[in-house]
Amino acid sequence: MLLWFVATSLVAMRWCFGDPAIDHRLIVAGALLPDVLHAVTGGAPLAHSLALPVCGLVAVMLLTVGRRRARRRWLALPIGVFWHQVFDGAWTQPALFWWPFAGDAADATLPLATRGIWLICAMELAGLLGCWWVWRSSGMAHDSTARAGFVRTGRLAYRSGPRYRRGAGGDDSS
Repeated sequence: MLLWFVATSLVAMRWCFGDPAIDHRLIVAGALLPDVLHAVTGGAPLAHSLALPVCGLVAVMLLTVGRRRARRRWLALPIGVFWHQVFDGAWTQPALFWWPFAGDAADATLPLATRGIWLICAMELAGLLGCWWVWRSSGMAHDSTARAGFVRTGRLAYRSGPRYRRGAGGDDSS
């Protein structure tokens, strides 16, 4: 699954944090990272455990001491991994989610493996609709500067909504 994780992480970032300055490219990279790691390592339990985003957060905090701007930017990566864990339903497999603290994850199945093909297709369709909504609500559908800004900085300038802030693009209305 690809679009499901891209859309859910971007929508969740907008509604939970509403920070137009965050690098959304790193949010998306983090949301896709567990599945990439799973494919590369052949199914290591680390990819879908809570240990991955927590270790990522600790690494960012330690590697960016005294570099506030870098810290703010790179924290988006482990936050994206957290979003993957939430929207994948990794928490429904306690042995996998709490690995290595909950014992052996060898018997755990990935949440994706428990879903039928129709549910996976429905989730991807929902992801496609979510990506379309992000594309439209951030102004990228009609504004080439918004598209260029996203490619260059990873910022999404939402034009309206409950988390809209002055300076994020558009007018002051909420």
